[in-house]
Amino acid sequence: MMQSESKIALLIDADNAPSPKIDAILAEVAKYGVANIRRAYGNWKNSNLRGWESCLHDYAIQPIQQFDYTKGKNATDAALIIDAMDLLYTQKLDAFALVSSDCDFTPLVMRILTSGLKVYGFGEKKTPAPFVSACSIFLYLETIDQLADIEASKMSTNERKTPQELKQDTKLMNLLRGAVSSTREDDGWSRLSVIGAHIANQASFESRNYGYAKLSSMFEAIDLFEMRRKDKGVYVKTKKKK
Repeated sequence: MMQSESKIALLIDADNAPSPKIDAILAEVAKYGVANIRRAYGNWKNSNLRGWESCLHDYAIQPIQQFDYTKGKNATDAALIIDAMDLLYTQKLDAFALVSSDCDFTPLVMRILTSGLKVYGFGEKKTPAPFVSACSIFLYLETIDQLADIEASKMSTNERKTPQELKQDTKLMNLLRGAVSSTREDDGWSRLSVIGAHIANQASFESRNYGYAKLSSMFEAIDLFEMRRKDKGVYVKTKKKK
């Protein structure tokens, strides 16, 4: 099945997601497949959700009403999780797209992954690390709608990690070095596209969360790697220590 034909269920926790980002979210989901199912969960009697109400029809998103049965308890989360499990068993889906900054969905993500489906997560930078790490790919909503060419965008320098900050991120560097090493060909070079696929299979990673439009831009910023363009694409190799 081609990627563009993948069927995706888009489930939105309207209580924990900003409606102005829906354009960028749908554009990103479209890169992975078609959002055949689009649902937004919340107590639509709550005035805080008026922003979502105004765009539901424009984007063919089905509102799912969930009353607050108990003060202080989020019934929306439970409703979304129950629906997700129903869809997992009754629909032929290839992936889920979950929009929320709530860590409560981490067990749901892990359960979906065990069924062989991808999970694309979208949330604000306040999203707890367990939820971010559990997703196949997670994108921060603060940077999702930036222009592809970040150098020409209005993204502030504060949102882009400096080369020094990248090198000081031990987890990130181990991930990059490990991917380059594991995908090395006979001549010692690793194809960038293969590196990206290897990383995606290993961890939830997206270069845009660090302020870089492409993985190649991140490698270029870190002066610990050599890069070379060949007929089949871009290749990467770890620089030898002097």
